[in-house]
Amino acid sequence: MKKYFAMMMMAVVGFCLTACSDSDDDAVKLVKLTVQVSGVDDLEDFDVELTNTTSTSSYTATTNANGVATFSVTPGVYNATVSETRYVEGYRFVYNGTASNITLTADKEATATIVLKEAISSQVIIKEVYNGGCPKDEGTGAFQQDKCIILYNNTSETASLSNLCIAYAAPYNGHTNNKNYGENGKLTYESEGFIPAYNGMWWFQGELVVKPYSQVVVNVAGAIDNTQTYSQSVNYANADYYAMYDPESGFTNSSWYPTPSVIPTSHYLKAKRIGLGNAWSLSNTSPAIIIFQTNGTTPAAFAEDADLWYDGGGTGAVNACHKVKNEWILDGMEVYQTAKIADSKKRLTSDIDAGYVGLTNQKGHVLYRNVDKEATEALAENAGKLVYNYALGFESSTDPSGIDAEASMKKGAHIIFKDTNNSTVDFHERQKCSLRD
Repeated sequence: MKKYFAMMMMAVVGFCLTACSDSDDDAVKLVKLTVQVSGVDDLEDFDVELTNTTSTSSYTATTNANGVATFSVTPGVYNATVSETRYVEGYRFVYNGTASNITLTADKEATATIVLKEAISSQVIIKEVYNGGCPKDEGTGAFQQDKCIILYNNTSETASLSNLCIAYAAPYNGHTNNKNYGENGKLTYESEGFIPAYNGMWWFQGELVVKPYSQVVVNVAGAIDNTQTYSQSVNYANADYYAMYDPESGFTNSSWYPTPSVIPTSHYLKAKRIGLGNAWSLSNTSPAIIIFQTNGTTPAAFAEDADLWYDGGGTGAVNACHKVKNEWILDGMEVYQTAKIADSKKRLTSDIDAGYVGLTNQKGHVLYRNVDKEATEALAENAGKLVYNYALGFESSTDPSGIDAEASMKKGAHIIFKDTNNSTVDFHERQKCSLRD
């Protein structure tokens, strides 16, 4: 009996050991990833966000004094991002960097490097972009020659800007086959410190003065009252607005550039056309917009500079781009078409914009900057003027602050918008242009 009992106990123990062994084999083993942050002097206390490209699960680790952040995560493909703002002696510094497609496999430690790029934020930022068009009243098709870009002074001091220019980066759409990536997976011009401005550029005729917490409306196409024909469009017949209108430049397409209504000629922007187009055709789906100042030279002189760069390595006029120095750029905004995000690639380097914002075009939607909730609520003059329960976002894209910026401004509030140089954080898709509120 004792022998039988002993044999039974051995069998039970053997079963348990086998079961435990099987369980250990089936358990998901975590992989160690070491992320080295570099590119700036003080590397400590940067938050590194690690995102699984399949599950979208995210993890955060903070760098030590040597700029090292460590993770223990499941195998998979990840993107690592740093996007942080710091204040030093009255200056606002924005740091951005990314490491993409980090592949982690079982039983193998991995390393990745994020090279941070530093940018000093500008007073004047891109507040809003309306470029996707609106539905036609008859219910079929869309009207898309009614675009605008709205700039904003995001500070309490008057901004005076000379030589202010507007351009967009190559290629035209975010999902277009982008031939400007090298074998290392990076943009070929990233290490050269410029952004290729495609198809030409526009600039203000004189110094642009913007009062604190005020905006400047720049019509891109259709500087008339478009609501007379399409009720869901925008009325640009306003003497305070500016218009991209310069037929002498070669941008003569009348469907894009009807003679501006009411807007004074002193508010017409000047242009330099390069390439073959008769319109500065800002993408209806996914532009990459930059605003910049030509420091040390006039926009006209810079525009005539023969030192051009060619999109995709082509040599024809259709590929020609101006080389805009990164250090000149005040703000940038990368846009992807929501239906084609998986097919899209960055055109702006991470120091200009570390992310992107999605747009559903042809619906009258705009891309609108999110409110910096903490900074806006901290302004004493905003007491009792802020309107909450914002409800004009589209689907999952909305302003996380919950503040309705336009409604608040109508009550006299001063809005401070987020400006992290990361459009994923800074913008959302709004159901309509604020000029239609």
